[in-house]
Amino acid sequence: MTEVKVFKKGDNYTRITCDGHTGYGVEGEDIVCAALSSVVQTAALGMLGVAGVNVKINRDDNKGFFDMIIPDGLSVNQLHDVDVIFSTMMCGITELHQEYSDFIDLEVRDVL
Repeated sequence: MTEVKVFKKGDNYTRITCDGHTGYGVEGEDIVCAALSSVVQTAALGMLGVAGVNVKINRDDNKGFFDMIIPDGLSVNQLHDVDVIFSTMMCGITELHQEYSDFIDLEVRDVL
């Protein structure tokens, strides 16, 4: 199972962590893991390439681990872009979680 943890501070997303392989299929042929991975990694590419936000990414493909942290000190425009990209990513993750809840655990937390 992949544990997806999303962190927010007020209305702003601050971080997402995905840990573990979904176990839906054989590693390397797991369509649920591939779909989740694609959604999250595309959002990271959008943060970097479209929004111009230097997110901190830590990943270990062998362990199925991905961590993306949104930096502090963003401009109003960057915060808007991050919110749009992150919210779009969350639409995809939420849909996957609803369809494959035995393989994806989703938790959204507020941080103080």
